[in-house]
Amino acid sequence: MYDRVAVLAHGKFPDRSKTANGIIRYADYEVAAVLDRDRPGERVADHLPGVADAPVVASFADVPDDVDALVIGIAPIGGGFDESWRPDVEAAIEAGCDVVSGLHYFLNDDDDLAALAAEHGVELWDVRRPDRDIGVAEGRSDEVDADVVLTVGTDCSVGKMTATMEIVDAAREVGIDACVIPTGQTGIMIEGWGNPVDRVVSDFTAGAVEEMILEKGDDHDLLVVEGQGSIVHPAYSAVTCGILHGAMADELVMCHAAGREAIHGYESFDLPPLPEYVDLYESLAAPVHGTEVVAGALNTADLDDDAAAEAAVEEFAAGIDAPATDLIRFGAEEVVEAIR
Repeated sequence: MYDRVAVLAHGKFPDRSKTANGIIRYADYEVAAVLDRDRPGERVADHLPGVADAPVVASFADVPDDVDALVIGIAPIGGGFDESWRPDVEAAIEAGCDVVSGLHYFLNDDDDLAALAAEHGVELWDVRRPDRDIGVAEGRSDEVDADVVLTVGTDCSVGKMTATMEIVDAAREVGIDACVIPTGQTGIMIEGWGNPVDRVVSDFTAGAVEEMILEKGDDHDLLVVEGQGSIVHPAYSAVTCGILHGAMADELVMCHAAGREAIHGYESFDLPPLPEYVDLYESLAAPVHGTEVVAGALNTADLDDDAAAEAAVEEFAAGIDAPATDLIRFGAEEVVEAIR
């Protein structure tokens, strides 16, 4: 991977840059700067407490010192490339930096960027370009020695990737040999491997998850599969179902954002009551592999104080009839104990 990177998050940091935030919080490499032309002069730590600090700068030209790569830290609906980013991407390439992108728009298919990268001898890593050898699932994920946990959600952008990372970190803290199974662009960037299931042919989605579980399942005691979307999402339910059946998870961790009442980006669709989600996930999984929701992860980032967050967590736990917490605000120990 890389030693030092800059992260592009123009106009989105920190509230709408979940890829950038995930890289800053969990990646092993140093983030030298965040690019956001709306916030130059600010600091990462002003917005994301508890992470390594870095400056927010207006452009790649303002990044202090050298970096190995520029990471596109925005995951817009549809995964398109914003042309306003092109000058920074080109500047990074011309400076000899790789460019890492989790977009559905592949940089290697952009003739101008591909030619510029070839000229300067750098790599364009399209994280969402899937392996061509992925096939259909064979229903074998339950053959591995490891216990398999899947993070599932009431919606997209509720914190499934964050929950996955926090659970694995907390499990390792108590001596459990745990491994992340990355299924989305941010998880793949952090871990350095994985299958981007939302870009895989639909027939192969479950197979993409099964392939990773079979690869890692006999080398670890716990696999935590990064969930995607939601089973009721009007656009992304197919990938959610594919992961659910491909993972053949022993246990589920339900993820939700406090105060969320409608599908993000599809606000005409209301979220069902929490108990209905539990029934939906468990009943849909059952014909392939029985599982149950054993814990919940509530994202309370929009709540100002711990007292309000604690009240929201209590209400959420009652709704799913399982132990719950905010893994960032209060730690993941309770969820790990529920998994154990």
